[in-house]
Amino acid sequence: MNTSPTYTSDTVIAAIRRILLLIFLLGAFGTVAELLLLGHTEDSWQWVPLGLVLLSLFALLCHAAVKRAATVRIFQTTMLLFMISGIVGAWFHYRAKVEFKLEMSPGLAGLELFWEAIKGGAVPPVLAPGMMIQLGLIGLAYTFRHPALAASTQKTNQ
Repeated sequence: MNTSPTYTSDTVIAAIRRILLLIFLLGAFGTVAELLLLGHTEDSWQWVPLGLVLLSLFALLCHAAVKRAATVRIFQTTMLLFMISGIVGAWFHYRAKVEFKLEMSPGLAGLELFWEAIKGGAVPPVLAPGMMIQLGLIGLAYTFRHPALAASTQKTNQ
């Protein structure tokens, strides 16, 4: 007698979706903690990642309450904004690092300046905003072929 559990593709996909959501939530809360501990609140641009995380959590709470395609779409849009904020944030960090490096070594230019700016050391870390891109991709993976979207499509086709 075979007592091993039987897994259907639906149960496996549902489990993967839950895991992706857990990874997203851990990353989102960790990012908020990190940004607050670093004092990433000096100007309005620095509040953008914090605001986006709050917006994503609100969208997830709304989705937990009503489970509609609209709440999934709002979350997906927020994930796209996460990715855009990561790109823009990396640019802001890079520009700040270039200014810092030029203050320290005014003779730097070209490729040498680029490498000095993206290497570790002085704050801000140029690639740190990449976390927003990663979280956006995880969030989009969570919503890939989400059941709420399929239910919405079936209703409109009937």
